[in-house]
Order: sequence, then C-alpha cells, then structure tokens
Amino acid sequence: MNIYPLGTTASQNPLRVGGKAAHLARLAARHPVPPGFCIGACTQLAQPFNQALSQAYRRLGQRCGAVPLAVAVRSSAVDEDGLQASFAGQHESYLNVSGEEAVRQAVDRCIESAQSSRALAYRQARGLDEHSGVAVLVQQFIPADVSAVVFSADPTSGERGCVVINAAWGIGESLVGGEVTPDLYRVSKDDLRTTARLIADKAVMTVACPEGTRQVAVPRALRREPALDDGQIRALALLALRLEAAQGWAVDLECSFYQERFYLLQCRPVTRLS
Repeated sequence: MNIYPLGTTASQNPLRVGGKAAHLARLAARHPVPPGFCIGACTQLAQPFNQALSQAYRRLGQRCGAVPLAVAVRSSAVDEDGLQASFAGQHESYLNVSGEEAVRQAVDRCIESAQSSRALAYRQARGLDEHSGVAVLVQQFIPADVSAVVFSADPTSGERGCVVINAAWGIGESLVGGEVTPDLYRVSKDDLRTTARLIADKAVMTVACPEGTRQVAVPRALRREPALDDGQIRALALLALRLEAAQGWAVDLECSFYQERFYLLQCRPVTRLS
C-alpha cells in the first residue's frame, strides 16, 4: 500500500488511485485543486500503514499552515468516474475531519463502503468487478460559501450547445444530495451569454461544525438571492469549456467559492448523455 501526493505522476494513474483522484491529479498543476494525497487502492487498511498515513496527514497540514488540518476524505474506486460509471453517491465521503485518529477512521470507513450492499449492487448492474479495490483521497477541506455543479452539456436533454450550472449556498453536500433546490443557470457555449437564470428558494444549506458538517436553514434574506454573480457564472462556464476540450468528453464538475477564492473539487464525465 502506497501514498501518492496529489499532482505527482504516480497519482495520475487510475489503476493506483482510482478515477476520481486521477482526474484531479492531472488538473492540480493548472487549476485550483485543494492539496492532498491519495492512498493506493486496497480492500482494507493494514495496521503498519497507520504511521505512514499519520506522517502524510501531518505533512499536508504543515503545507497548508494548519496542524491539525481539517480534511475531506473520499473514496476513489479503480473503475470510478469513467465514461460508463460515475459511482456518484455509492461510496462514503467524510468532510471536515480533523486529527490523526479521526482521519484514520474515516479512511477505514471509505474503504469498507466499497463492499456495502449499495455499492456492490451498483457494480453488479454494470458488470464491474465486485472485488475491485478502492483508493482514498484526502484533501484540505474547503468550508464553501457557495457550491456549484457544472455540466458542459445538458445532462437531461443531451444538448451540447450549452453549459448548465446548479448552485446553492454553503458546502456542496446539500446540493449534490438533492436536499436543496438550487439556482439554475444556462450559458451559451458560443458567446458565454447567460440564456436562462432561475433563482430558487434555497431553504437549507450545509455548513461546517465541530462534528463535521450539519444542515441549517438559509437566512431569510439570502434564500431568494442569486448564489452566483455574473463573473462567477462566466468563470465556471469557461472552465467547463476548457476542461471539456482538454479531456475529450463532456465534463461534470463540482466547484466551490470560499472567501472569494475558487476551488475545483471534482471532474468526471457526464455519464447520463445519450
């Protein structure tokens, strides 16, 4: 079992670190991907490995200027985030995890989640190996003010001439989990003009708390306010176009803004296109 800093050549191999981590590792040099490291694909975490994990976690904290550092711990299956299977929501993720023991436990649970009945059923339905290993991605946690999911093609209609953006207040858990009705923006690929802007009544959001994250009510004054301004909409659309051209497939991105800084959290193919 090995640890690969995110962005190194070794961390770009999906057979070692899974599709999710490999996609981000390739983009880390050119885009604002939170720093982190990958634990190579395995079926369980060996006891002698704990020391190496602690050392990697401490080094990441020193790099980010915070010890202990709050991190996001996510699974990254070897066959995840491909053109035919995204595994979205099938494995566990843990946000705002702090401290060596808490990180080790989160890593353990991520690996165990690859053998859950839900994940195994997903693999079976797609003819994938039920015993394939799972890697784990550990990154600096970003306590987002605004989160967005960006598609470089309409995942519902299949239309390729637009970028579709969903956005909501707070950390992306409520958005990707479907607990909040997000704002919807459509942007023309030809001229980056916003052709549709539907501002939702965003009732809830996910925020950081000492136990990790929790869902809270959005302050009344913000519920019907746009989560994104024109500059942010344009920047997200332009990023989607650039990544689509670079990757060679329609992209599904998870992004966040925190204290006016932008972060790219995930890049995978849009698997629902016809």
